[in-house]
Amino acid sequence: MACQPSLFPSDAGAPDARPSADGAPRSRERWAGFVSVVVDIPARALSEPFAYAVPERLADDVDVACAVLVPFGRRAAVGYVVARADDLSGLPGAEGLDPARVRPVSALLSARAFSAGAPALASWISREYVAPLAECLRLFLPPGGSPRLRRAADGSWELEPPAVGEARERVVSLTPEGLDYEPPANATRQRMLMEALSCGPVTTRELNLLYTDLSAAIRTLRDRGVVRVDERRAWRAPDGGTTLSSARACAPVELTAGQRAALDAIEAAREAGSGDVVLIDGVTGSGKTEVYLAAIERVLAAGRSACVLVPEISLTAQTVGRFRSRFGDTVAVFHSRLSAGERRDQWDMVFEGAARVVVGARSALFCPFPDLGIVIIDEEHESSYKQGSSPRYHAREVAARLARDCGCPLVLGSATPSAEALARCRAGSHRGQRWLRVEMPERAGAGRLPEVVVADLRREFSSGARSMFSRPLREALAEVVERREKAVLLHNRRGFAPFLMCRECGCVPTCEHCSTALTYHERTHTLECHTCGAVTRVRPYPAPGSACPACGSRYLAKMGVGTQQVEDALAAVLPADVPVIRMDADSTRGKDAHKRLLEEFDAADCAVLLGTQMIAKGLDFPEVTLVGVVMADYALKMPDFRASERAFDLLEQVAGRAGRGERPGRVIIQTYLPDDPVIRAVAAHDRSIYAEADAAQRREALYPPYVRLTNVIVRGKDARSARGYIDRLAAEVRARIAALAPAAGGLDRPVVLGPVSCVIERAKDRYRFHFLVKAPLEADVSPLVADALAQTPPPAGVGVAVDVDAYDLM
Repeated sequence: MACQPSLFPSDAGAPDARPSADGAPRSRERWAGFVSVVVDIPARALSEPFAYAVPERLADDVDVACAVLVPFGRRAAVGYVVARADDLSGLPGAEGLDPARVRPVSALLSARAFSAGAPALASWISREYVAPLAECLRLFLPPGGSPRLRRAADGSWELEPPAVGEARERVVSLTPEGLDYEPPANATRQRMLMEALSCGPVTTRELNLLYTDLSAAIRTLRDRGVVRVDERRAWRAPDGGTTLSSARACAPVELTAGQRAALDAIEAAREAGSGDVVLIDGVTGSGKTEVYLAAIERVLAAGRSACVLVPEISLTAQTVGRFRSRFGDTVAVFHSRLSAGERRDQWDMVFEGAARVVVGARSALFCPFPDLGIVIIDEEHESSYKQGSSPRYHAREVAARLARDCGCPLVLGSATPSAEALARCRAGSHRGQRWLRVEMPERAGAGRLPEVVVADLRREFSSGARSMFSRPLREALAEVVERREKAVLLHNRRGFAPFLMCRECGCVPTCEHCSTALTYHERTHTLECHTCGAVTRVRPYPAPGSACPACGSRYLAKMGVGTQQVEDALAAVLPADVPVIRMDADSTRGKDAHKRLLEEFDAADCAVLLGTQMIAKGLDFPEVTLVGVVMADYALKMPDFRASERAFDLLEQVAGRAGRGERPGRVIIQTYLPDDPVIRAVAAHDRSIYAEADAAQRREALYPPYVRLTNVIVRGKDARSARGYIDRLAAEVRARIAALAPAAGGLDRPVVLGPVSCVIERAKDRYRFHFLVKAPLEADVSPLVADALAQTPPPAGVGVAVDVDAYDLM
């Protein structure tokens, strides 16, 4: 509990609780108890709750999980109640506070801001990821529903109306007197209304869709006492309908041996009730989704709820369709493309128990589950489960903590499990939770793992070929067209060309705000920064007006290949009746764009789906018999210790899109590095070919999963100020490490590497520097970094980001 008196000067406060000269409140109200309140100000200095008194007038209203108005310094502030007690000694951290100096809660703002278990989990996230407590608690608030304050014209504080209000609908029903009513013969609209109501109550929206406007008939019959009109809460649900054939999940006649083993392990973990983690290591197409569905059926039968996370919005329509085909309208949806109203209503459906299964991205973890019975993370290896902004949590770690708190199993599923998950399963436990791995080595049904062909681009080049498609890939595409099948092509570079370069002086246009090259987009004739989003119009060679920004030469040429260029090349080699459907960050910007493009691909007789990594996982189209990787080498040589793991995940996952039906599948990987262990591992469907060597390198160099890795980033407009501050902060961290006792193992205590400039040295007009903290697995690094930050606060204009268990070191 933070030291409170210093925050409340004697001349501050609300009119009903102004303190006297000695600090005691002048209010004549009696206190009905005390509460711990997290003030909604996201600052590291306010990372603990503050104690407030509960006036008797609010005794029945103020409780844990509600939002309140409190005096804070010289202003009013929104706060969230995280604990309540009859006296101060019952509040954690409030020992020794003088009750006479504790100020009262001013007003109740919301009776339900989050679920009862949210404060404990938010506190853990705040401590674990070195983030402000208020920022972590915001994760659990209803979307668009958190109350906010603003200055009124007279200088006082007033509450802003919520950005998103509740949706209401009007329901028309027959009264008992209206059951025998017969409209006049010429009252056509009244007859329509009576016919519609003969089967039960109908909303005015449904009536308008059926018969256009019936408002006059409704008013007439209401005035006669024939019908009644009631208003009720309506749910703004996202469009759950889809024509995707893969969005239906019929229960199989019999489960495979691997599915039964996985389901038995999940059931044992559920009965144990201790938050055990079950990792389903199943090949692509092995039927992991059916295991999820069967496990959720048992959870729902026990009266509890379920949370299912998927890594890509592109998977949402398919996954939600499958779950709704089994569980109906009890399925809620959460992802970033929903409107604010839709997100708010989905949250309310979970809170009120109308939805018992939640499917969505990582934010779905923070829904107000009344009684959570299982958490499932599909494709658990995906880096998208790591939050990129504060609080920089990892969904897997938060889910593990949530499962332990709720006493329910956490199920992780992947054909390419992360190194961290595999290491914990080998150890058998992690942080007091049991970790168990279950293998599903065979595909369900008639599907078989596809044949993988490696096309050596060195040989293609030496033979005089200059096409971006090798001979094996061109021939395979022609066969797909001849058999009227479907193909998927992966190219993990969007745009038309990764960069432009002047062939006379070598200049590469870069972003004026970031130290990154601009990507050329042919459709819009623009150079775009994929870091900050800046856009510049350009005409590269041979277009008239092409000019190098450095020397003026018109030979500003396109270099490299992006998805737009691959799309044009495919259109040139395929018949006109074979559509090429491109899915990347540019073509899927609109709402429901992912679903629309996938439905177009699904409905086509013969088509090619071209895209970036968003098409590489989870999609299930039995008609796909060919998968092509245009250039596999992009992922192999990234400056990242996870490069091999990420490359294997991407290639193995996209290879799994082929051969999921009765027809055999084939995968063609184009590469200049056919002997790379990752390429050989994908070709043989044998993870160990690359994993053993990769693990040995990580163990020797002390990288995860053998150590914990924390990345501390400092950024500022002034490079000298940012560099000076990070040097002082790193020195403070080193001083604290020096005071620690050595630990057993390969790394006896944390070490600091750096500081140095980030790989992307400047982003969004901010210079960036960082240092890494490598620590033993059992080390608790977060308090160490947090204490150093508290001792060395950043100067004005300098920001700090702490990324615990970092994934992205760029």
